[in-house]
Amino acid sequence: MSLSREKINHLSQLVVQELDQLPEVTLYEPPNDVRLEIVRAMNDALKLEATIENVVRQKLNSYSRPIPEGSREWDVMYQKFYDEEFDKRLI
Repeated sequence: MSLSREKINHLSQLVVQELDQLPEVTLYEPPNDVRLEIVRAMNDALKLEATIENVVRQKLNSYSRPIPEGSREWDVMYQKFYDEEFDKRLI
């Protein structure tokens, strides 16, 4: 999934506003610093997702028998390979 810079900034502002309103949460850094860290984390997660998706698509395209995208078989294999790649990168 791709999000625009504006959308990421908007979402990060909403998260900081909600965190700031929770009585059980104390922000020890200025809200803008927290927001910038949220932006960085979101960008890192989106980059990881794109990288994993590319690897998974390459694996699926490497089969000698083409698997039609959107088919049940493709969906199952995509999810399996995606989960495997995701687990590899989190370790």
